[in-house]
Amino acid sequence: MLAQIYHLIAFLVAAVVVLWTTPDVRNIGIKSGKLDKPGERKVHQRPMVRLGGVSIFAGAMLSLIIVWWLGGFGNLPPDKEWQVIGVILGGIGFFSIGFADDLLNLSPFIRLLLQVIVASCVWKAGVSIDFVTIPMFGIVHLGWLSLPITVIWLAGMVNAINWIDGLDGLAAGVSGIAAVVLLVVSLYMKQPAAALIAAALAGASLGFLRYNFNPAQIFMGDGGSYFMGFTLAAVSIIGLVKIPAVTAVLLPYVILAVPIFDMSAVILLRLRQGKSPFSADKRHLHHRLLNAGLSHRWAVLFIYSLTLWLGSLAVAIVGIPSGAIFACAATSLLSYTSWKVWKRSRVRS
Repeated sequence: MLAQIYHLIAFLVAAVVVLWTTPDVRNIGIKSGKLDKPGERKVHQRPMVRLGGVSIFAGAMLSLIIVWWLGGFGNLPPDKEWQVIGVILGGIGFFSIGFADDLLNLSPFIRLLLQVIVASCVWKAGVSIDFVTIPMFGIVHLGWLSLPITVIWLAGMVNAINWIDGLDGLAAGVSGIAAVVLLVVSLYMKQPAAALIAAALAGASLGFLRYNFNPAQIFMGDGGSYFMGFTLAAVSIIGLVKIPAVTAVLLPYVILAVPIFDMSAVILLRLRQGKSPFSADKRHLHHRLLNAGLSHRWAVLFIYSLTLWLGSLAVAIVGIPSGAIFACAATSLLSYTSWKVWKRSRVRS
C-alpha cells in the first residue's frame, strides 16, 4: 500500500509542476521570440511557443527527486540503482539535445550523433538489452550486440515520439497513455522503480495536455518529445525487457506499437521512393487521417483509442486481473472511433 502511495505522489507532483509552470514557460517563449511558425508541412495556423518540454522535463525530474528523498525507491541493489541513475541522466541528456535543437536548429547528423553518444552512455550505466527470450530456445544472450540493439531502441523511440508530434496533444496523449500502461504492468511484474519513473512521466505528459490539446496554447518541442521518447524506451528496458519471459520482452513493442509502426512505415515508404529516411513529408498516420476527412480532434482521438487498445492487450497478455474486461472495453471504444473514421472518410469521398 505504501508503495502505491509513492507512485501516486510521483504522478501528482509531476502533473502539478507541469500545470503550474507551463504558463510561465509560454510567456518566456513569447517574449524571447522562440516560436514555431506555420509552414507547408505544419497544421497550426499561427506562431506557437515550442518550449513546453521544459515544463514536462521539470515536472518529471522534480517528481523523481522528491520521491527519492521520501524513500520511495527504497534500498535498491547496486545494479538497479545504476539503472535508475542511467534513466535519469539519459533523460537529462536527451532533453538537452532536443532543447538545443529547439533553440539552435541542429542538423539531422548532429542530432543523431548526439543521440548515439547519450544512448551509449546510458547502456554503459546498465540500461541495456542484454538478452532475448525465444520460445523453444530459451534465453539468448546478445553479447556485443547488446550495445547497437540498445542504442537503436533508445534512439529509435526518441525519434518515433518526435515524429508523431504533428497534431495538438498527439505525442503528449500517446506518451501519457503508454506511460500509464507501463506503470500498471511494471507494478504487476514487481518492478517498482520502473513504475515510479513511468508514474512521473504519465503525470507530466497528461498534465501538459491541459495546454497542449486542441486548440493548443503551447507545443512541447523537440526537448519534450525527446525526453518522453527516451523515458518510455528506458522504462521498457529496466521494467520489462530485463525479465526473462517471452511476454515481458514483447510487451514494450505492443504498448508502443503506434509510434513504432508509424515511424517504420514512413521510413520504408521514403526508401522505396529513393528519398532520405529523414526527409520531411506528410506520410504519417495523423496526416493520412486528416486527408481522409477527419477533423484535428477526431484524428487525435482515434490514435488515442488505438494506443489505449494496444495497451489493454498488453494488460490482458500479462495476466492482470480484469485485464480481459479492460481489453473488451478498449475494443469497444476503438470500434466506435473506427466507425467514426470510416463514416467521415465516406463523406469526404
